[in-house]
Amino acid sequence: MSQPSGPIDDFWAVIPAGGAGTRLWPLSRSAYPKFLRDLTGSGRSLLQETHDRLAPLTDGRFLVVTGRAHREPVLEQLADLDESSVLAEPSARDSMAAIGLAAAVLERTQPDAVMGSFAADHVITESEEFRACVRTAVTVAREGWLVTLGITPTFPSSAFGYLQLGAALPGHPGVAAVQRFVEKPSVAVAEEYLATGQYRWNAGMFVVRPGVLLDLLATWHPEFAATLRVIAAEPDRLDELWPALPKIALDHAVAEPAADAGRVVTVPSTFGWEDIGDFDSLAALLHALGDASGHDPVVAGPRVLGDDALVRPVDSTGLVVPQSGRMIAVVGLDDVVVVDTPDALLVTTRARAQEVKQIVTALKDGGHADLT
Repeated sequence: MSQPSGPIDDFWAVIPAGGAGTRLWPLSRSAYPKFLRDLTGSGRSLLQETHDRLAPLTDGRFLVVTGRAHREPVLEQLADLDESSVLAEPSARDSMAAIGLAAAVLERTQPDAVMGSFAADHVITESEEFRACVRTAVTVAREGWLVTLGITPTFPSSAFGYLQLGAALPGHPGVAAVQRFVEKPSVAVAEEYLATGQYRWNAGMFVVRPGVLLDLLATWHPEFAATLRVIAAEPDRLDELWPALPKIALDHAVAEPAADAGRVVTVPSTFGWEDIGDFDSLAALLHALGDASGHDPVVAGPRVLGDDALVRPVDSTGLVVPQSGRMIAVVGLDDVVVVDTPDALLVTTRARAQEVKQIVTALKDGGHADLT
């Protein structure tokens, strides 16, 4: 039986839009981070793609939570949203505060709502399958569960957290309890996980009734939940109360202890998903997208994000991002990463891509925060 189409009644999409993406410097900057960038060559930023993916389910019901410095760019990119749909954090307090603030606002204003939290900087390649999984998750969340979308692993990654499947949830085919969440393992341990077939990647996508999320938070962090509810009731106290909120991820604050308490279930999902954490993963994604589209203008050379005419490769592979307008020639280099912007040039390899974050730290320590 096919699932219904069209918007889901009382469903709200919450988009946490934060993080500096320091491993994608100099493309991602603190003033204009990766979620505001087009990293797939689609002509849409990651934030816009997230909005577009969820729009058929929401009938315009969005809450975006972002930093004050990014509120105006977010409103510019999502011009169909009302200003009240973008909540601005005074400072970064991690995902629990951001998503919890949205939950507190919805609990007061939309008592019948179900909310889904989906990060602004993820790439999903099968939108229809993604929406089908969200529909299932919303149905389950209406019964009081904290629901997460568990991504079927395609390789033994040490870059992602995992969740372990438990017993099937009666009445909901394919949905299973979450026995536990696991921090990023070694590759060897991840290989063992994949061999069992019992583990899924934790993509940090949660679907839940706002009051259920806040009540779960109150179980382990009562003051945290109470403060979020006060802020929702008295918005003018945001600046006063926000700095005292704990800086903790939703996974640690709620999901992990709730799984131990038998309150979390997962919808196992097979849609293509990528959390673009560095230039190595970006290169892999662009290769996959190019192969899928059948359009590969530089078959034997590096993948190019930007104007192909500005790149002249000879016996080279990897990723080149021309952003300055200059011609870039790459000769005899395998798995190279070249990112050329008007005020900074990065040259590294895919294997060392995680270390780019160190450059951002060094620039800040050296008095060059304007470049970060």
